Amino acid sequence: MSAMRLAGARLTRRAGAYLTAALACLAACFCAGCTGAVTSAAGSAPAGTTAPATVAAPASLPPPALPARALAAPGCGTATATSPALGSVSAAMLPVSGSPFGVAATADGRWAFVAVTGPRAGTPSIDVLRLAGSRAPTLVRSIPVPGVPLGETITPDGKYLLAADNAGIAVLSVARAESGAAGAVLGTLSAPGGASGGASSGGPTGGAIEVAASPDGRFAFVTLEDSRQAAVFNLGAALSRGFGPADYVGNIPLELAPVGITVSPDGRWLYATSEVAASGTGAAKPVAGPEGLLSAGTLTVIDLRRAETDPAASVVATVDAGCQPVRVTTAADGTQVWVTARASDDLLCFAAARLVSDPKRALVAVVRVGEAPVGLAAVRGSSLVVVADSNRFGARGATSDLDVVNVAAALAGHPAVVGHIRAGLFPRDMTLAPDGTLLVSNFDSGQVEAVGVATIPGAPGVAG
Repeated sequence: MSAMRLAGARLTRRAGAYLTAALACLAACFCAGCTGAVTSAAGSAPAGTTAPATVAAPASLPPPALPARALAAPGCGTATATSPALGSVSAAMLPVSGSPFGVAATADGRWAFVAVTGPRAGTPSIDVLRLAGSRAPTLVRSIPVPGVPLGETITPDGKYLLAADNAGIAVLSVARAESGAAGAVLGTLSAPGGASGGASSGGPTGGAIEVAASPDGRFAFVTLEDSRQAAVFNLGAALSRGFGPADYVGNIPLELAPVGITVSPDGRWLYATSEVAASGTGAAKPVAGPEGLLSAGTLTVIDLRRAETDPAASVVATVDAGCQPVRVTTAADGTQVWVTARASDDLLCFAAARLVSDPKRALVAVVRVGEAPVGLAAVRGSSLVVVADSNRFGARGATSDLDVVNVAAALAGHPAVVGHIRAGLFPRDMTLAPDGTLLVSNFDSGQVEAVGVATIPGAPGVAG
């Protein structure tokens, strides 16, 4: 484990809009969201399926307008939010072959792939799951892969599964993985010299953790947590001529411990989080926490097309993004960019257009959530954001669960946490399947959770 990763372990801690009538309806619920918190049982992971409940789908409304206000990035802290338990939400658990990390679902909603590692896994693998809506998926097979697979994505054409792996990306055939045919692992994208490349030689230093693909599927991008960069690979060339050193295009300069990465819906931008800002770039000064220093991090905006040919010159803007930001996603229309700040227990929303035109005024909402938020997903037409409160470091009195945040309320500056859904231990990454099922990897309890998004209530403070 590198010094950077050891440092990362020590950086842990407890430490128009909606119609007036719709806002009035939400406001009537806010007081309920401010009182009477209910928490799930600590130290246990639910099994089986909870009784499903039908929640009427909200009427189709335009996305809420982004507020004109600009906020300062929150500093590091230890306070968390409480919220009611959403006990009526349909959810089911499937044990997998090890500790699940990344999860990706096919466009037809029939299959999902889970990157599995950890001591219980034996051989690191990609577990192939057959989906069954909000019922527990079925584990069909496990495909051994070299290295340590972590974050995942599927190329836009649905043909290839990409898994962050060591200093690069493992590439699998989706069709072969589904059918069980031999040769599902097609190859690995890696820099010249592999994990030993290092910044001095122009290659990544390892710690590949999250991955993204260009809209046309020709290029792949992976954050390297043990470095200050994301690596860029020519996936199309590797598939056509064979995998080799020439696949490596270069690296995008980021801050310390880059982790989260995603592509904007229009394919123009990459967004990447870094847990720690380099000296002088973070607004919030490090503060002492129970387990060491807590430090502010950043969100970086990258010109995707420029990154394909000249990654070193592709950074457009870098902004403060709270304390140890670790994941990033966008609203379906691309106007909002959401980031989890793990060491301040916050969910941040940035105005996407302002990240380019006026970066210092881009932060428009901050929502306090549960302990150590990590993964996140925009659901129900991006009217809600689900956040994985990982409780990764076992804070006393805290639990692992999934917070549900109402986007309109968050942007209006009102209490926005609808409530929380039970989870396994250390919920980490998540993806939304086409049928509206949210798949969550529960890393420490070795489970994949399937949540029926349609059964989640949408008003803050309304318990299920």
